[in-house]
Amino acid sequence: MSNNFKHRFLSPVSKLFRNDKFIFAVILINAAAIYLQVSGYTWFWLTIVDFICTIFFILEMVAKQHHFGIRRYWKQGWNRFDGTLVILSLPSLLTPFINTDVAIAGMTVSVGASTGTLLTMRLLRVLRFFRVLRFFPNFTEIMQGFKLAMKQSWGVLMAFAVLIFIFGLINCSLFGNIVPEFFGNPLLSIYSVFRICTVEGWYEIPDAIAAATTHSMAHVVRIYFSTLLIGGGIIGMSFINSVFVDAMAEDNNDDVKEQLDRIERKLKDLNDKIA
Repeated sequence: MSNNFKHRFLSPVSKLFRNDKFIFAVILINAAAIYLQVSGYTWFWLTIVDFICTIFFILEMVAKQHHFGIRRYWKQGWNRFDGTLVILSLPSLLTPFINTDVAIAGMTVSVGASTGTLLTMRLLRVLRFFRVLRFFPNFTEIMQGFKLAMKQSWGVLMAFAVLIFIFGLINCSLFGNIVPEFFGNPLLSIYSVFRICTVEGWYEIPDAIAAATTHSMAHVVRIYFSTLLIGGGIIGMSFINSVFVDAMAEDNNDDVKEQLDRIERKLKDLNDKIA
């Protein structure tokens, strides 16, 4: 292949596939096409648009690997993310061919995929929209802060999970026969305890138990679950949120502290010179 051909054709094409604004526009067009398909529109041109977008993303991945090299391409985090999503969406190329009618011996025979297969294809196509995340401002810094927060707060999260597990088993033993729809088995009971800790519709559970027990027992049950709500839902979740948010902001706090220390040193040097 001549250098002239590479310069006139391949170089502009390679730049096009590395243009983030153009790629973002293609992602939005593809999103609009799939939105209309999921909404029930069966226009054939929507399938064609989705097919062309999929081919574009494949060519983009190939062009970037040609430009950076395969090993260097897969070394970069965002390229691994993009490439993985493109590979996962490859089966969607079969969509135009798995739901068609074919004429055989004067009869129309449907050559279509099952509903489960079509749903899988649709989900795989939707996955590629996660690529939009890379265009959000400071998203990389946010993810770094999230990793740091998870690293520093995983102990608190594990302790909270253990408490939910313990109270799930306790409630399963106490109330499993009374309200089996909430505490009928350990897994269901753990989920119900977690539901109480999220403070969403928690009162339905003690009310259901109270309705199936005596009047005096109903008060005890409501006090017990109110205590569980305060300890796990209000205090516990607030503590987890505070630890997580503090860890997320720790990097920024370190930067601010370093800047203040630098200003303080400069002020000190200036005072020494004046003195």
